[in-house]
Amino acid sequence: MEERKLTCIGCPLGCEIEVKLKEKQIISIIGNTCKRGELYVREEVTNPSRIVTSTVKVENGKIPMVSVKTQNTVPKGKIFECIKELKTISIKAPVKIGDIIIENSANTGISIIATKNVEVSE
Repeated sequence: MEERKLTCIGCPLGCEIEVKLKEKQIISIIGNTCKRGELYVREEVTNPSRIVTSTVKVENGKIPMVSVKTQNTVPKGKIFECIKELKTISIKAPVKIGDIIIENSANTGISIIATKNVEVSE
């Protein structure tokens, strides 16, 4: 039987949660004080994923970069592919919050969107 200890990031409490696994199946979860803790541990143990945040070059913008993020979480194993893909592109100003920068990043089905407005430089 495998035992793992995780610090929950589901709410500000940061509970120390212990999960017991047998053949990759969850046997028990203890230590969470709210339902979010259990949900976090179940996902983290079976299918860990994260929101990816980064920047992309902007051509002819008042600023040279725009902040971006994935619309949803992506599997941890795809994070570096997403970042690598972002390093290869530049976009033209203007950019608006919510603009899709890359569709289906790293073949995850998740788009990367702008999180800042960038106006055209004069």
